[in-house]
Amino acid sequence: MALLVAMRPSEWIKNLLVFAGVLFSGKLGHGAQLADAAVTFGCFCAISSAGYLFNDLHDAPFDRRHPEKRHRPIASGALPATTAWVSSAALAALGIAAGAVLVAPEVAGLVAGYGVITVAYTLILKRLVILDVMAIATLFILRVVAGAVAVGAHASEWLLLCTGMLALFLGFTKRRQEATLEQSEGGETRPVLEHYSLPFLDQMVSMVTASAILSYVIYAVNSPRIGSKMLATAPSVLYAIFRYLYLIYDRRDTRSTAAILTEDPGMLFAAITWVAAAVLMLYVFD
Repeated sequence: MALLVAMRPSEWIKNLLVFAGVLFSGKLGHGAQLADAAVTFGCFCAISSAGYLFNDLHDAPFDRRHPEKRHRPIASGALPATTAWVSSAALAALGIAAGAVLVAPEVAGLVAGYGVITVAYTLILKRLVILDVMAIATLFILRVVAGAVAVGAHASEWLLLCTGMLALFLGFTKRRQEATLEQSEGGETRPVLEHYSLPFLDQMVSMVTASAILSYVIYAVNSPRIGSKMLATAPSVLYAIFRYLYLIYDRRDTRSTAAILTEDPGMLFAAITWVAAAVLMLYVFD
């Protein structure tokens, strides 16, 4: 049980991005392609969990001094370090091997690249201002690219740009959450926060919010398959972004990104209506 908790399955929701390729390419009803996308999803769940274990092993001494992170399985001693090391290596190997054998060598390469960036993030990048958030955005883009490669589709440049901007949006709002929490409760939440001020984070959030909205609207107007019909999905995206900002700024929500996306009724409504609109436009009214 401690191992499963340390693998953070609640964060696997981010890996659903691999299904963007099969959805936007019109292959959602193709069993073989859907199976490849599902395997790719599993590969990213394995490699991301391997990264979480590696991160918690590396940060265990720091986590033990943190009021909340000290309860993590590795920091608390509930999960032995040896077990965590072996599990991390096994999950990484499983994710890469499954991608190579069951999907395509290119997918395995992208999964491996995800792992390399995750390790670099744990060791170096998460302590470098701005680059920490850009690294996270890169991981989001890799998921979309891998999902497209898995089903033999092409991820349009605008779709990748939208993904990157939305990831930057989530990353900078997350840093603002942490900075606000650190100011109100004291203590050190994340070392890189000493380089972030609230005014600067507010500027970054404003910039990437506008960029995310504009890039999505431009993509929706010029959708490769159905053109401007994809604009029907724009209201859900706009509502999701506005709702997220409301939770962060007005409600001062301190939950993780995954928790907000899966637990907040408004965010769930936005996700369901977006999927419904996308399916209708791509598969019914096309």
